[in-house]
Amino acid sequence: MKELKGIHHVTAITSSAEKNYDFFTYTLGMRLVKKTVNQDDIQTYHLFFADDKGSAGTDMTFFDFPGISKGEHGNDEIYRTSFRVPSDKALDYWVKRFDRLEVKHQGIQEQFGRKVLPFVDFDDQQYQLISDENDSGVESGTPWQNGPIPLEFAITGLGPIFFRYSNLEYIQAVVEQVYGFKKIAQEGSLHLFEMGEGGNGARVIIDHNTVLPSHKQGYGTVHHVAFRVDDRKAIDQWTEHYKKFQLPNSGFVERFYFQSLYGRITPGILIELATDGPGFMEDEPYETLGEKLSLPPFLEEQRESIESQVRYIDTVRSTKTIEKEYE
Repeated sequence: MKELKGIHHVTAITSSAEKNYDFFTYTLGMRLVKKTVNQDDIQTYHLFFADDKGSAGTDMTFFDFPGISKGEHGNDEIYRTSFRVPSDKALDYWVKRFDRLEVKHQGIQEQFGRKVLPFVDFDDQQYQLISDENDSGVESGTPWQNGPIPLEFAITGLGPIFFRYSNLEYIQAVVEQVYGFKKIAQEGSLHLFEMGEGGNGARVIIDHNTVLPSHKQGYGTVHHVAFRVDDRKAIDQWTEHYKKFQLPNSGFVERFYFQSLYGRITPGILIELATDGPGFMEDEPYETLGEKLSLPPFLEEQRESIESQVRYIDTVRSTKTIEKEYE
């Protein structure tokens, strides 16, 4: 079985696609590379924020399920997403930026030898920035060239993803035996695992917690995490691999922008395996990524109906000059 290459994307739930777009575009300086709908629930937006080119391993995506209630953080949860920045100095920039924009954060901390800056958004979605200083392993992406963040400080991709679970023996056996992760360190209740080439872009941190009640999914929580595989052949190999462990899974799923396989390892932790390509420029040019409502070919004939169900959101940026904010 070919090992997983790293993190592909994280998908979470937001209370407001509009607020979500503003926060990721103008506060975090990530590029909206695809504005589409949830292919399984077409009245729901699916927004993809990534690096300049929409590279695999850089995108955080969101659903805005109509009428969903606020989630509650707890156990059995993918509870925090990390974003990579180039250096420790970049974190100093972000502390000042968060203070100025009134983004709640916990200040710069150290975690497994890396500097991090935990923060939350308007939904209490849990994030952290992590410094790539002295990092090796999976390469990060390219910062959004026309965004508001100076390139030397800008977000370039996804870093370690946090799981919280009460039965450490079980979940460690799953990530090691099913997914091939390697445990490389421990700090208190936090257990650090790597896949592929390792480094910030290929790490999962498991928080062993026996106190908190189970989380409740809703806005402000993560829906699933995806890890990278090469192609359809790899998806088929992983499908057979899952059968050996009797792990409940979706079988092959065509998402057009990538191809997928979903497996649920606990009631609250859903893992997707996703191919690196074909990517987000399959149906839009680089210059205007994410500016129109994109639909995969199998939904295109329903465009009129879908556009009547989802409200219009103005995501045009190619005609605007977004000034870099150095302070």
